[in-house]
Amino acid sequence: MLYRSILGIFIISLLISCKSEYKFILNSPTKIQINEELTFSVTEKENKPIDSVQFSIDNIKIKGNSNSASTAIKNFKLGKHTITAVLFFENKTEKVTSTIYFMADTAPEIYTFKIINTYPHDKNAYTQGLEYYNGYLYEGTGRKGTSSIRKVELTTGKVVQQEDLDAAYFGEGITIFNNQLHQLTWQDGIGIVYNLETFKKEKEFKYTKSREGWGLTHNGEKLIKSDGTERIWFLNPETHIEESFIEAYTNQQKVEKLNELEYVNAKIYANIWQKNSILIVDPTSGKVLGVADLNGLKEEVLKTQQLEDQDEVLNGIAFDKENNRLFVTGKNWGKLFEIELIKK
Repeated sequence: MLYRSILGIFIISLLISCKSEYKFILNSPTKIQINEELTFSVTEKENKPIDSVQFSIDNIKIKGNSNSASTAIKNFKLGKHTITAVLFFENKTEKVTSTIYFMADTAPEIYTFKIINTYPHDKNAYTQGLEYYNGYLYEGTGRKGTSSIRKVELTTGKVVQQEDLDAAYFGEGITIFNNQLHQLTWQDGIGIVYNLETFKKEKEFKYTKSREGWGLTHNGEKLIKSDGTERIWFLNPETHIEESFIEAYTNQQKVEKLNELEYVNAKIYANIWQKNSILIVDPTSGKVLGVADLNGLKEEVLKTQQLEDQDEVLNGIAFDKENNRLFVTGKNWGKLFEIELIKK
């Protein structure tokens, strides 16, 4: 009798448990353009009652109506976001999440170019970073054993000052900020800060959130860093902590392998690794505003030298703000170009 009683109680409790089990579904699109209104909702698989729902996008609460919510998303950054619904039912709570991607509202503008001037460039410079400052080009070169920072005469291509990295490091992007030259390394997880006048190392810093170092520039307030993905990081220039990021997206997809960076007229210009092109990115939202096809520059270089197709590509963007001049070159290219971008 005791055994039957225990068995009966177990079966009843199991039935009650099965009866009260809720299975929630969070309904939302997987991607949406930033100019559209986002609508999402929660349903229970067997239409069991839900007392209330609290919605949020990332950590921002969204007002809902019963089991659904709608909101404009134009003020969000592009890229990956998390929709969360906290559900209240039968004196219980449960959280369900879903991933969504916010895309740009329009396709990028397409640019071509005009060559204004052509200057000599060291064919042995595996260009990783380029910057124009006080009448000179400053360049960071890569590959282990040949990585360096350089001060270069624009018109002659002559290297007037150089500091080589330890052979263990693969040098990457550079930028000049607060009379210091900041340089990234590729996969070693550190950057180096030099005295701009002497090129002597003053300190090192570690990457805090990204795994690799690719391109580097600044906007006058923050250092701006790429890491080979679609993310562009904003760093505190004193502590070098990665404080925030944007993600580069068109109206259809993310753009990965962002490499050398330059801040030009309040926009971020970015090379894409293994592509002879420049992206123009909005530094607030991550929207890809424009794409410049510079394959014609590669053709100019091929007139006087051979290039390794997948390696010796366009990489190096420098901007002379005072004279509104844009300079580009490539890895081991024998030429450096002053160009003007022209919208098609």
